Formats: sequence, C-alpha cells, structure tokens
Amino acid sequence: MTVEEITPEEVKRKLDADERVQIIDIRSPVEFAQGHIPGAENVPMHELPRRVDEIDWADDVVVACPIGQSSIQAARLIESYESIGESASVRSMSGGYQAWSYDLETDDE
Repeated sequence: MTVEEITPEEVKRKLDADERVQIIDIRSPVEFAQGHIPGAENVPMHELPRRVDEIDWADDVVVACPIGQSSIQAARLIESYESIGESASVRSMSGGYQAWSYDLETDDE
C-alpha cells in the first residue's frame, strides 16, 4: 500500500483556505510543545495504535513527523484501520517539519 505524500506548501495552502484538514503530529509531546503546525493534534507515534479508535478522523488527514519518514509508516497504520473508512485521504507531509518553513504555534500561545 503506497502512502501519498503532500508538500508543506500544499498543507499551508489548505490551512490558509480554511479547508478541513486534520494534521496529526506524531512527534513527542516535548517537540510538539516547542512548535507545531497551527491546529495540529499531537498523537505520538508510540501511542497511535491504541488511540486510532478514539480519534474523530476527518476526511483529509495529514501526518507530520521530523523528516517525513515515520509519518509514512503512521499514515499506513491509520489507513489500515477499518474505522477510518474508504473515503478518508491519509497522507504524509513530505520532508516533515524539516521542510516546513512557515510559522509554528507553541503551547504558550
């Protein structure tokens, strides 16, 4: 199963256009608190398998990680759950946070 990738520029465009896109950040809570994509939800990779069923998944899901590698595995894991449904699009953000050149939100804001 091939995971589609989406560029950081495309993610930013969707956010700016107020499109309903769900950003799942699989980094550690510490990394997340230091700065994340606005509106992102922190679901650390090691918690993902047990939390998949409790998350209210949107139709457009983007998984973000430090460099765009573990997010591919996470997107594959999310897609493998039947509860997500066929209609959902689950993509990995290519390049991860390393490629994200836009403003980040911190937990202090």
